[in-house]
Amino acid sequence: MRRAAFISAVALAAIFWTAPLARWLGAEFAAHMLRHMMLVAVIAPLLVIGAPRLSDRLAISPLLAAAVEFAVVWAWHLPGAHGLAFLSGPGFVAEQGSFLLAGVLVWAGCLRAPQPLAGAGGLLLTSMHMTLLGALLVLAPRDLYAEICGTAPDLTGQQIGGLLMLAIGTPIYLVAGLMLTARALNPAQVQP
Repeated sequence: MRRAAFISAVALAAIFWTAPLARWLGAEFAAHMLRHMMLVAVIAPLLVIGAPRLSDRLAISPLLAAAVEFAVVWAWHLPGAHGLAFLSGPGFVAEQGSFLLAGVLVWAGCLRAPQPLAGAGGLLLTSMHMTLLGALLVLAPRDLYAEICGTAPDLTGQQIGGLLMLAIGTPIYLVAGLMLTARALNPAQVQP
């Protein structure tokens, strides 16, 4: 299972970093958000499961990991930082790399926490701020990034991006948190 998780993580990263997502989704921001959510909610946990020695080294307190991830995600969604990632290759690499690192920290911290309820709490906090950011993107009355990125306003693309954040992140973090809660209620269960 570990090898399959690791190979899946690498294959998904290759697909989502090279596929013409903007053309498929019809919106650049939606493609950005799909890459972001795949990194933090799908690829990162697969890497943690697939590379347990590395994830053991990166496992920090679930609360601290959730705080780091919060800072990284919200910082990159400020218009100036998003513009840097949109307009600059090195900015894009820095953004995507920090998303992946923050995601690995969250999943390693939460899945490897000595107390599964602490891990569940970290995933709940992460889910809450991701849900809030997704809702803000959906409900914003205007395109928040068009001016700084020098693109035509695309409120629909921004709303699709926010919906992707809600549709991918919320259920994944919720299910993982429930699994950790079940582990806390049944301590005989083996850790991944």
